[in-house]
Amino acid sequence: MKIAHVVGARPNFMKVAPVHAAAAARGLHQTLIHTGQHYDEKMSEIFFDELGLPRPDVNLNVGSGTHAVQTAEVMLRIEPVLSELAPDWLFVYGDVNSTMAAALVAVKLGIRVAHVEAGLRSGDRTMPEEINRLVTDRLAHLLLTPSSDGDENLLAEGVSAERIRLVGNVMIDTLVGLLQNARERWPSLQAQWNLDRFALVTLHRPSNVDDERKLVALLETIARELPVVFPIHPRTRDSIRRAGFDIPHGMTVVDPLGYLDFLALQERATVVITDSGGVQEETTFLGIPCLTMRANTERPVTVSIGTNTLIGDDLTLLRAQVQAVIEGRGKRGAVPPLWDGHAAERVIDALLSAPPNPWPNP
Repeated sequence: MKIAHVVGARPNFMKVAPVHAAAAARGLHQTLIHTGQHYDEKMSEIFFDELGLPRPDVNLNVGSGTHAVQTAEVMLRIEPVLSELAPDWLFVYGDVNSTMAAALVAVKLGIRVAHVEAGLRSGDRTMPEEINRLVTDRLAHLLLTPSSDGDENLLAEGVSAERIRLVGNVMIDTLVGLLQNARERWPSLQAQWNLDRFALVTLHRPSNVDDERKLVALLETIARELPVVFPIHPRTRDSIRRAGFDIPHGMTVVDPLGYLDFLALQERATVVITDSGGVQEETTFLGIPCLTMRANTERPVTVSIGTNTLIGDDLTLLRAQVQAVIEGRGKRGAVPPLWDGHAAERVIDALLSAPPNPWPNP
């Protein structure tokens, strides 16, 4: 059996790594395609090295652009690659533009598609990622869900049950496999930034970082309660300064971090403030209180079972929740079922037992 994997952005790397390893253990022939949707040569090298991933066999070098341009470029550049490779299955991950674009091209070429992290829904169609999820799940032949709410969403949308497999969370496979490596990084990070109790902040969504005044107000709210470590993209830092604002006192602002350093900080943080879906999952597994600067989440299991609390843009609620964590009243959750470090093995089991033609039923 020949399979191809498509990745386009950093969150995809943590998802593909354990699946690639599990497929290799079964002797499957694999091709790794990097669309280059988000490509930073230095950070990509760090991530591939830390995750134990081979270098991509193909890099489409799509680069940035509007959603339409990026989607179109992936489709144009991946079609001849898939036509030549002719894999039996194409694996796509998560909800980035590359995921939807590759799935659409593959299906039109008659290549079966497996979607890892299928069925997640925020209910907010103003989010480009939600559109990508809906389209990809409609097209994919095999829908591999991380939690039971994914199954429920797909069934409610009329998807045939034979296309759905609950496998668990492959990102947690990566976390479990590399947690000890991350712990070895902590002493140097602690000494470098003189860390004790601290809030770890990671924000990237336009709704949170494009308005510099709002971003600085958010950071000031946190920094009044706890020292803050904020890995920030240089463009965001420059835009804050160009807008005439200063980075609030009490903050350690650093360049984007590799996977192991960031994981080490997550495990030691007093609280994590984020708008990232993956961080909501990782903090739930680690038992670290997570405050999400969004009004909704496609990972509701992190709220209903885990350590996540939705804040929206309510800075009063944010401050109250940070204070609650400091006082020992932070949310304590549990780990969802099948987030056990073995999801990728179940992914390959599902692949090898998939019906030969999961269609024509929708």
